[in-house]
Amino acid sequence: MKKAKKHTPLAERMRPRSLERFYGQEHLIGQGKILTQLIETDHLVSVIFWGPPGSGKTTLGNILAKHFDYPCLFFSAVLSGIKEVKDVMAKAESHKNLYGQPTVIFIDEMHRFNKAQQGAFLPYVEKGDIILFGSTTENPSFEIIAPLLSRMKVLVLHQLSGETLVRIVKDALTDQENGLGNSGIKLESQAQQMIVDYANGDARRALNTLEISADLAKGSKITIEDVKEALQKRILLYDKKGEEHFNLISALHKSLRNSDTDASLYWLTRMLVAGEDPLYIARRLVRFASEDIGLADPQALAISLRAKEAYDFIGSPEGELALAEAVIYLSAAPKSNRAYVAFSKAKKDVEESPFEPVPLHLRNPVTQLMKDTGYGEGYEYAHDLPFSTTDMETFPERLKGRKYYTPGNLGLERDIKKRIEWWEKTKTQILKQKAGQSKDSEKKRKNKGSKRKLGKK
Repeated sequence: MKKAKKHTPLAERMRPRSLERFYGQEHLIGQGKILTQLIETDHLVSVIFWGPPGSGKTTLGNILAKHFDYPCLFFSAVLSGIKEVKDVMAKAESHKNLYGQPTVIFIDEMHRFNKAQQGAFLPYVEKGDIILFGSTTENPSFEIIAPLLSRMKVLVLHQLSGETLVRIVKDALTDQENGLGNSGIKLESQAQQMIVDYANGDARRALNTLEISADLAKGSKITIEDVKEALQKRILLYDKKGEEHFNLISALHKSLRNSDTDASLYWLTRMLVAGEDPLYIARRLVRFASEDIGLADPQALAISLRAKEAYDFIGSPEGELALAEAVIYLSAAPKSNRAYVAFSKAKKDVEESPFEPVPLHLRNPVTQLMKDTGYGEGYEYAHDLPFSTTDMETFPERLKGRKYYTPGNLGLERDIKKRIEWWEKTKTQILKQKAGQSKDSEKKRKNKGSKRKLGKK
C-alpha cells in the first residue's frame, strides 16, 4: 500500500476529499454558497465545472459525487467513444429501473466529446437516469450543445490566487500522511515564490514542481536553484485550441483597435513566445486591417499582406519582425469600421429579403432573344456622358434608396466622403437636367398640338 502511494503523484495524493480541505473558489464554497447548499440540502443537479487547469474542477466533482450515495462512474472524454457512452447509459438506465437511483457520470474534459457523443447523454439527463458532471477548460457556450447546456448548471471556477497556492504548497510540505511531512524537508521563501509564480494559478503545476524540486534537493531544504533545475524553462499558460488562445488574440485585436501600440506589441510577443502559429496571427492582422481600419487607410491591408508574405518567405525568428512592424502600423493607423458596417448591412438585406430580380436594363443581352425580351433596354453607358456617370437606378426595385456605407472623417475616408458627395450631387444635377428637358419636350409637344388645332379651325 505504501509502495503504491509512493508512486502516486503528490498532486493526486494531496487532492482534497472534502470541502473543508479545499482551498480557493470561495464564491462557490461556504455559508450560503451553491456547492455547500447542494450538499447541505442533499439536492444533486447536473453540473459543468468550467475553469482553467488546476483550479479544482475534478476535485470538486469528486467531493460532490462522493457525498451522495449513488453509483458513480468516471471516464475521460479523451479515451472514450460513442460505444462506451452508450454502454454506460444502458447500465445507468437499468440501475434506475431496478433501484430508483440515478447514476452520477463524471466526464473529464467534456469539451472533447463531439456533438453526437454529447447528444447521447441528453435523453438520460432528461429522464433523470443520470446526474451528469462535466469538467472543461473551454467556454461551454461554444463547446457544449445547447440542449444539454440548458439542462445543466454551469459553475465557473477562477484561476487560483497566489495566497491560495501558498496554502496548498505549505499543506503538502507538512502533511505526513499524503504529503512530504515525513521527509522533514523545508522550502526557502524565494523558492516558494518561484513555484507559485511559475504555477500561474494551477495547483497541480505547483505541486508537481514542488515534488520534483524535493527530489532534486541535495539537503534538507529546497533552494531556488533546485526549483530552477526542476523548471528548466518557464512555460507560458497557453493552449492553441483553448480559451486562452482566444483571450490573447482578443487582447491583441482590442489593443490595436484602441490604437495602443505598446500593448499591441506585448500581446503579439506573448502569443509568439507561447508558440502560437505566426501565420494565424498574420491572418488576424489582415482581418483587422479590413474590419477596423478599412478605407481610412487602405495601405494597412497591403502592409498586413506583405507582413504575412514576408513571414511565409523567411519564417521564424526573423519573419516575426515583419509581424511586429505590421502591428505598429495598424495600431497607429486611423480607424474606421464603416466598410465593415456597410458590408454587414448589405449582407443582412441579402439574407433577410427575397432575392430581387436584376433590373432588365442591367442585364447583358447576350442573345437576340434576350434583347427582344428587354435585356439591356434603357441602359446608359457612363463613359459616354460628360461626368462618366448617370442617374440610372442600379438597385432592385424594392431596395431603391438604400444607404449602406457612410464614410468617416479620418484618414482617406475624408476624401472618399467628398467623392461620394460629389457623385451624388452630379447625379442629382443630371436628374434635374433630364426633368427640365422632359418638361421642355412636353411643353413643345403641347404647343405643336395647339397649333394643329388652330390650323384646322
